[in-house]
Amino acid sequence: MAERPILLYDGDCGFCTQAVNIAVRLLDPDAVVTPWQYADLDALGVTAERADREVLWIEPASADVHGGAEAVAQLLKQSPRRRWRLAGQAMTLPPISWIARLVYRVVALNRHRLPGGTVACSLPAHLRSAERDGA
Repeated sequence: MAERPILLYDGDCGFCTQAVNIAVRLLDPDAVVTPWQYADLDALGVTAERADREVLWIEPASADVHGGAEAVAQLLKQSPRRRWRLAGQAMTLPPISWIARLVYRVVALNRHRLPGGTVACSLPAHLRSAERDGA
């Protein structure tokens, strides 16, 4: 298992993939970044349902799993750049954390409407393959 933190995202979602690529370029995190569809979820202690619902930040050493806005905050705090670390720290403090969770939820529920998103992004993972196969 990896020693570095792991960022899992929905590799079937164009918006998610685009957002993660931009974040990696800007933040330069010391983390393993991979679509959840290619990860050993059992070994990481997460379910496909959770990974499909929200981005996940996993710290293998402690087995801590952060999801959604908390995962984004952890990603920001991992950056070597001070301004991003401060932004991540701020995202963990109320009332900013409350706002971050709300914004994350709204974005997650509407990712199929955002740039790069597709109708498939609105479907649960188990239905996406059927949609691609024309079923």
